[in-house]
Amino acid sequence: MLETDRKRLLVLLKEHSLMFGDFTLASGRKSNFYFDSKKTTLRPEGAYLVAAEMLQMLSEKRIDADAVGGLTLGADPIVCPIAALSHTTGSPLRAFIVRKEVKAHGTTRQIEGDLEPASRVVVVDDVVTTGGSTLKAIEAAESAGHEVVAVLCIVDREEGGAEALSRWPFFPLFTRSEIFDDR
Repeated sequence: MLETDRKRLLVLLKEHSLMFGDFTLASGRKSNFYFDSKKTTLRPEGAYLVAAEMLQMLSEKRIDADAVGGLTLGADPIVCPIAALSHTTGSPLRAFIVRKEVKAHGTTRQIEGDLEPASRVVVVDDVVTTGGSTLKAIEAAESAGHEVVAVLCIVDREEGGAEALSRWPFFPLFTRSEIFDDR
């Protein structure tokens, strides 16, 4: 991704996704700021920029994968644009979504998507705080027989998530420090 695109994505995140107030995070922790990444990833420009930046990261880090996915709902607006854009790069990635719980009817699957057995997958998340939600997606993928080859997120809040995910190559697009550094 061009540096100007990266800067534009940072602007979008600050303008639309960064909020201040009293919040309870998925981890249960309290915070005076919150990243609602969906306010960026559900915009056409934001979806494109996040997908392009994540694909660029995978290319730069030489990550060879078959698919990209993550835990619903944070990963949903990220994985489909990545899969769609990857089609134009010559290295297409299939998309998958991990349900928070096993589906109780129909196919009774926890992972939705058309993955080949033993796929090499990248797990994505919007925001990583402690890594708990991301670890749920990783556990589901590995339990289904897939190999997690990398973990990406839009924002690492720098609150222990990187350490919790240290068994896998972990690459945030931005850290909390980067977002607050340029306010």
